Amino acid sequence: MASLTAMAAGRNERVIADLRACSDPADLLALDERMALNHRDESLHRVICDGLRDRSIAPVEAASWLTALMDHRNRQLTACLNMACQV
Repeated sequence: MASLTAMAAGRNERVIADLRACSDPADLLALDERMALNHRDESLHRVICDGLRDRSIAPVEAASWLTALMDHRNRQLTACLNMACQV
């Protein structure tokens, strides 16, 4: 169990490094998509929240990333509600 926790911590550290390397919202959204494909059990927003809890991510960083992710989700939802999404 300890090695599993260590593996998850290592993955989270890599994801946080990838987050910090994102230069614009498009990079962040691409990372979110990669996380959704490669780690279905661990979403990007969950890694960000965990980083806030363990203080490995500054609140201002998390706020910026979460805002970009939520703005994108809201645009997707609005497109679907307006019947403009692709199913």
